[in-house]
Order: sequence, then C-alpha cells, then structure tokens
Amino acid sequence: MRLVLPVLILLFMALPLAEIAVFIKVGSILGVLPTLALTVACAILGTWLVRRQGLATWQQARESLDRGKLPVVEVVDGALLVLAGFLLITPGLITDAAGFLLLLPPLRLGIARGLRNRLTPPDPSMPRTIEVDYSDITRR
Repeated sequence: MRLVLPVLILLFMALPLAEIAVFIKVGSILGVLPTLALTVACAILGTWLVRRQGLATWQQARESLDRGKLPVVEVVDGALLVLAGFLLITPGLITDAAGFLLLLPPLRLGIARGLRNRLTPPDPSMPRTIEVDYSDITRR
C-alpha cells in the first residue's frame, strides 16, 4: 500500500508530459488543426459510445436484479465505462487510446472477473487442505 501514492504521483506527473510529447509528434505529422480535430472527434465519438454501452449495461443490471441476482459484473462494467468516459473527454491521445480500450467489452469483462477473483473471499463450504511438515521439538 505504501507504493500506491508514489506511483500515483509519478503517473500524474508523467502522463501530461507524455501527452504533450505525443501531441507534438502527431502535430508534426498531421498538422495542428487535424490533430486538434482528432482529439475533439475522439471525445465526441467516445462520449456517444460510452452512453450507448452504458445504457446496455444499465439494462443488463436491471435484468440481473429482476432475476434476483446481484449485478456485480454489471456494476464493475459500469464503473469501467465511467472511467472510459473520463479518459475520452480528457484532452490527449494517450488517454483517448486507453478510453477506447476500455470500451471493448471483452477487456472490461476480463477486468471485472479479475477484480471479482481478487476481492471475493474463498468459499467457506469448500474445504481447504494445507499440507505441512512438522516435528515435535518438546520431546528432545
């Protein structure tokens, strides 16, 4: 846990610098106006896609609740869509690429499953066997 804060600080410092470097490189290839237009187009398209997929996720969550099932995957999916939307409206081509990656349902499903497996405690009905070797040191 002590490593999280320095990593976040480094990320918040490095990401804007990387975005500037990518803007300069892409701007030198495409030109200033096409680069700015690409950034605005990514934000518009990304917002539309996030809204569309968000509505589908909301409907899936409602269907899960109607069946009496907790919509855990759908909630994580929705949170990842919110993150994707945030990344897509943030000016920058790196954040746009990350946002568009999060719009891929298989990637979101994989992240949701990974989080579920990491955060879900083991099933107490499943017996766990731990094998150990020991020696009795009290009889010496």
